[in-house]
Amino acid sequence: MENEALQEKFETLVAEKNYPELKVYLDDQLITDMAELIHELPKHADVIMNNLSIGRAAAAFRILEFPVQEDVIRELPAAKVAELLNELPADDRTSFLGELHSDVVKELIKLLDPEERKITLSLLGYPETSVGRIMTPEYIAVREEWTVKQVLRYIREYGKDSETIDVIYVVDEKGKLIDDFRIREFLLVSPDTVVHTLMDDRFVALQVNDTQEEAIQVFRMENRVALPVVDDTGVLLGIITIDDILWIANEEHTEDIQRIGGTEALDEPYLDMPLLKLVKKRIGWLVILFVGEMLTATAMGFFEDEIAKAVVLALFVPLIISSGGNSGSQASTLIIQAMALGEITISDWWNVMRREIISGLLLGGVLGIIGFTRILLWNSFFHTYGDHTILIGITVGLSLIGVVLWGTLSGSMLPLLLKKLGADPATSSAPFVATLVDVTGLLIYFSVAFALMKGILL
Repeated sequence: MENEALQEKFETLVAEKNYPELKVYLDDQLITDMAELIHELPKHADVIMNNLSIGRAAAAFRILEFPVQEDVIRELPAAKVAELLNELPADDRTSFLGELHSDVVKELIKLLDPEERKITLSLLGYPETSVGRIMTPEYIAVREEWTVKQVLRYIREYGKDSETIDVIYVVDEKGKLIDDFRIREFLLVSPDTVVHTLMDDRFVALQVNDTQEEAIQVFRMENRVALPVVDDTGVLLGIITIDDILWIANEEHTEDIQRIGGTEALDEPYLDMPLLKLVKKRIGWLVILFVGEMLTATAMGFFEDEIAKAVVLALFVPLIISSGGNSGSQASTLIIQAMALGEITISDWWNVMRREIISGLLLGGVLGIIGFTRILLWNSFFHTYGDHTILIGITVGLSLIGVVLWGTLSGSMLPLLLKKLGADPATSSAPFVATLVDVTGLLIYFSVAFALMKGILL
């Protein structure tokens, strides 16, 4: 309701061309409401941005989705774009530019002030998924020989330009990081206290070439609002704040969910993505899975004679392969999530395998008993399976144990194997594991049937 009132008021002021009042009105609104207004009225994005104070315009721009940001930049005059880009924090500006085509980036870089251009080019020089891409050089660094009084005076003078003043960093004369402090530690001691006397030389820092996934794990374990970023020699280059990490973590989670579902990660919101591009994102995996499923027909053809002799075996094929696929999908999803949270690593493969062997046997045993019982009960009422009902039930029960065990092992080991090979574990998606287990499940099922029924039904 509030957003409707905001939109109505905005449209009224624009229709009246009452821009002085519009500027005052927009600057009184929440930043999140401004971002929402841009989403709701994309054709008026330039009007909104032009009538916001530059600080609030930058704050709203940084929380927009990339496609919307791109549209906004396209509609604004060059002078406003320059003002906006120079106002953006270095990490947010780099993140935005990193998504654009190189030709567009070259043109936008020209609009930056010399100092901002230098910072941006430096950040863009780091690998796309590295910590260096999302760090900001805007932080407070002090010297160990300073007093707390000097530190607080420095913060009052330069703190407004810092990304955060919650954490203060101590560097030596070469810029090497030697300690960090929460600001409360300075506020609770005498102003004459020397910084050196408070130091314990214990701090956590990220390497500039660490991956963003590694940074997420460190933030999760250390419970920090900001972490310093250093080079190989320990020189402080910048910091990463929790808001950037939350944004990256959300993007990583979204990409993993999409890959687990058997599609390439979408780089635009679903409804904003062109239809042909969306199809292109999905067709690759579908073709691979389709070709994989064709092997199922090949496997069934290999056992054609057995099926012809005991047609009843074909009745349980969907039951067998779906049980194996479901168990594999479960295991794959659990392991991928555990790896994303840092709960397990490649070195834990044996512990994972041991647990999945036990889990697979227990899960398969439960399903096997249910399958065996169902066959006996169904036959007692409808006499569907003939004189060899018990043998058929045992075949199905043992096959379920084998297939579910294989499914859990495949689903749990494949993500670890892909990680070892340097690939994204999420690409061992549930559909891929299910397809793999479908084919091998048939081999297990008919092999068990052949071993138990040879000379009887086969």
